[in-house]
Amino acid sequence: MIRHPRLTLPLWAAAIGLGLFGPPQQGTLPPDSDSQPKTLIEHVIVLMQENHSFDNYFGTYPGADGIPPGTCMPIDPFDPVSRTCVAPFHLGEGEVQPDDPDHSSTTFRLQFNRGRMDGFVYALNLKNQDGRLAMAYYDDRDLPYYWNLADEYVLFDRFFSSAGGGSFTNHVYWVAAAPGPGERDLPPEGLGDLPTIFDRLQERGISWKFYVQNYDPTITYRTRAEAIGPKASQAIWVPLLNYARYLDDPQLFARIVDLGEYFKDLQNETLPAVAYIVPSGPSEHPPSSVQSGQRFVRTVINELMRSDAWYSSAFILTYDDWGGWYDHVPPPQVDAYGYGFRVPALLVSPYARPGHIDSTVLDFTSILKFIEENWGLESLAVRDARAKSFVTAFDFSQPPREPRVVPWERAGKEPRQEPRRGVIYGAYGAALVLPAVLIGWARFGAGRRGRVAGSPVAASRR
Repeated sequence: MIRHPRLTLPLWAAAIGLGLFGPPQQGTLPPDSDSQPKTLIEHVIVLMQENHSFDNYFGTYPGADGIPPGTCMPIDPFDPVSRTCVAPFHLGEGEVQPDDPDHSSTTFRLQFNRGRMDGFVYALNLKNQDGRLAMAYYDDRDLPYYWNLADEYVLFDRFFSSAGGGSFTNHVYWVAAAPGPGERDLPPEGLGDLPTIFDRLQERGISWKFYVQNYDPTITYRTRAEAIGPKASQAIWVPLLNYARYLDDPQLFARIVDLGEYFKDLQNETLPAVAYIVPSGPSEHPPSSVQSGQRFVRTVINELMRSDAWYSSAFILTYDDWGGWYDHVPPPQVDAYGYGFRVPALLVSPYARPGHIDSTVLDFTSILKFIEENWGLESLAVRDARAKSFVTAFDFSQPPREPRVVPWERAGKEPRQEPRRGVIYGAYGAALVLPAVLIGWARFGAGRRGRVAGSPVAASRR
């Protein structure tokens, strides 16, 4: 494919006029048997973090569909007499401490409560956890880098997890557009013949890699029972390690690599067309540090920006499930497995619409949809065949933006919006650009961080 990272605006306009780099129409891409990409995106990089809902991270982000005014979650939605409820609150400003809320499929059903979205506190209480924790949220004081990314690139506020369950099922959807034979947990016999997006890419000779932080190639579905410590989760977060064919075929197994190869591939200009990334320590899995996760993501993005691959890349950051935290948007129930609740998702790309909030209904299979359309691949399952692509988040009519180091500190485009308190029962509602500073790669820009007093932890109404 012809490289075009630094076309001048007149030449770019001429290319658009000649139809050489025309933008896709109506969110779809033309079919083509050629293995070259159908858009200007030659590299798709997807990083999946852990266990947060959209409202938990961006519920007070200006302009997004966040926590509604008047929100107060009933302690017991099935008690017609009690009016005690818990209002959303900033985590760390009360007696409620960070923890790992239960996020099993049972908890999902109770919190969803047939679309009423009123069981978030109740479900955790049933698990002998502090149910108030479900209503906690982070904001720009905790997530300055992510909020700055949203100011500069694209934030999705209708991005749902693919299944109303935990990590394993959603990670399988992420690669296969289907739940797999295990459905809710890692099957002892592996994932069998379930096809993945990497099978499609391999068949067409399109490059791919699955990068794993602190990768241990000895931990697979065959050995996970003997694994000790955090690395035991590797077989859950890396679905390919649950396939006999990926373990036994040297060509396939060689494409599952340590994250260190990502940085080498950027330096050597060998970044594959499709790259999946999973972390180890800085996954943001509660109660681990969200600051550590941001630093990790920032390193991965900054190295991409330093490389020539930046000019033809799309970097997607998302989270595998909601983690038990509150979210107010009822997920569409497209089949017996999902969708699950909304999760945070961001697109970083030189073609991303600046400071844009995209409300297209998406899930993890939408990532597969874009890859399939971009490289003319066959769908894997019903889910990705019916999914919408996130192609609407791009603007291919403009030349690619130069890389800009997104600062860590929060300057903020608008004051935070603290949710007001009230009581909500019954059917529950379904209802610019940050001036980036282009600086040297040796240091980061600093911005001022505004602070507003936090909201109380709970409100009781009787």
